[in-house]
Amino acid sequence: MKFIKRFLLIMLVLGIGTLAFLYWGVYERGVWAGKVLSVSEKGMIFKTHEGKISMESFGALKGTSPIAETRDFSVEKGETEVIKALEDVALKGERVNLHFIKRYASFPWRGDTKYFVVRVEQATQ
Repeated sequence: MKFIKRFLLIMLVLGIGTLAFLYWGVYERGVWAGKVLSVSEKGMIFKTHEGKISMESFGALKGTSPIAETRDFSVEKGETEVIKALEDVALKGERVNLHFIKRYASFPWRGDTKYFVVRVEQATQ
């Protein structure tokens, strides 16, 4: 009986530790450069802020047309300054640098993606 209690306690601690790591752990940090296409609030039960950025990459050959790649991202609920900045640049169509973090897992109350924008800065041209 004593062994079962210890085993269950160890499993509970490991489970909580794993969930904490998945929730707060950061897998990647980086910067995307491009134009913000959209920013919206989505969700029926959990309202989250989601967006899309368009990044143009140019071919190695002269005269080739740019290839537009888009990425989806989320913004955490408490980041009101980031949400406001994203809305402003989306309306103006300005080129920006989005500093992001990628988490290990996504949770429905946090956002649709694993990518979270943490800072917006105007791109120098």
